[in-house]
Amino acid sequence: MVGLLLASPIFASLAKSYNPFRLIGVGLSVWTLAVAGCASAFSFWFIAICRMLVGVGEASFISLAAPFIDDNAPVSQKTAWLAMFYMCIPTGIALGYVYGGFVGGHFHWRYAFWGEALLMVPFAVLGFVVKPLQLKGFSPVESKKALTSVDTVSSITDDSEASKLDGRMLVRGDSISADELSKISKSVSIHNILNQLSQFAKDMKVLLVDKVYVVNVLGYIAYNFVIGAYSYWGPKAGYNIYHMKSADMLFGGITIVCGILGTISGGFILDRMTATISNAFILLSGATFLGAIFCFSAFCLRSLYGFIVLFAVGELLVFATQAPVNYVCLHCVKPSLRPLSMAISTVSIHIFGDVPSSPLVGILQDHINNWRYTALSLTSILFLAAGIWFIGVFLRSVDKSNDGSQQVSTTRTKPLLDGNVDESFL
Repeated sequence: MVGLLLASPIFASLAKSYNPFRLIGVGLSVWTLAVAGCASAFSFWFIAICRMLVGVGEASFISLAAPFIDDNAPVSQKTAWLAMFYMCIPTGIALGYVYGGFVGGHFHWRYAFWGEALLMVPFAVLGFVVKPLQLKGFSPVESKKALTSVDTVSSITDDSEASKLDGRMLVRGDSISADELSKISKSVSIHNILNQLSQFAKDMKVLLVDKVYVVNVLGYIAYNFVIGAYSYWGPKAGYNIYHMKSADMLFGGITIVCGILGTISGGFILDRMTATISNAFILLSGATFLGAIFCFSAFCLRSLYGFIVLFAVGELLVFATQAPVNYVCLHCVKPSLRPLSMAISTVSIHIFGDVPSSPLVGILQDHINNWRYTALSLTSILFLAAGIWFIGVFLRSVDKSNDGSQQVSTTRTKPLLDGNVDESFL
């Protein structure tokens, strides 16, 4: 979580200066090395640090993959494509249980990590070798101005021997020493960093004053507060309330199956409704409200089998929100802000949602000492999430994903493997 939260805004900001596929390649490379580090870990703190770095790989995907999918999906299937992408989370969890259990049981837990690292290597390499990706709202990968600038640098470099005079260099008729040139380069680098921080602050202000975006994220925070606590305390609550013998497997199985089916269903339903921000909020509030009713009713029942049926239906409904909520994040902002929009949404739902929910629910349980009442109190927060998203239905929402009025970012999107030429200096 630490690596994910720190790296997400960084990748989103770098997308304005570097090719997104190259950034994903960097993220996956760090991920691969971190997983290999887990396999060869020699102490707790070493494997803990490696686990932090694993979040860097996910961060590159969270900020950049969703905008790429939104750009390339057919207009009538944009949410369905997003749903298939986010369906990979519960699917990966399910496969992880099977893969980890099999490899760990028959060989050794270290081999499970080595296998993962080897499987990821081709995808990390693809990030560097595939055709450069152009996201909507950013300048072309190669602009005529940038190419002219590079040619200018080459001509100066080629003639540098003839331009040297007593340890100094003639640039455009002026005599500049190597030390002075180095100082200027450092000054320009600092200036560029300050410009990026200034631009980041401006972009953040745009997001925070966007009522549609704020309402969407607030509802998502409340939603993840419940889902995060479910995943942590669900088996414990099930064991104490219904005396389940294999509460971990039961809750895990329900969550994985309903997560896969619910996520895909939500995407296809919104496309059938005609994907708009207003319709997305209708689906978000309606599905969450109905899901809250089923989950709340499930914890009220005394029968284990009745609980399983109602809870499964409830989770199926609440997981239908995954594609619509991210659709809103992508379409309520201008194209150039989409990576940052996804990054800040992810950071927010973790910092204010599923990270604090588990300890807070634990404190509540210690205070009331009744798992049924604790589970009902937690589930009631889903009604709050539904209410927040319902407010979004009445907000004036404009789909800005195809906004042609904005100026395309003037920062050249460049591959990370290019020469270290400071174009702003030129």
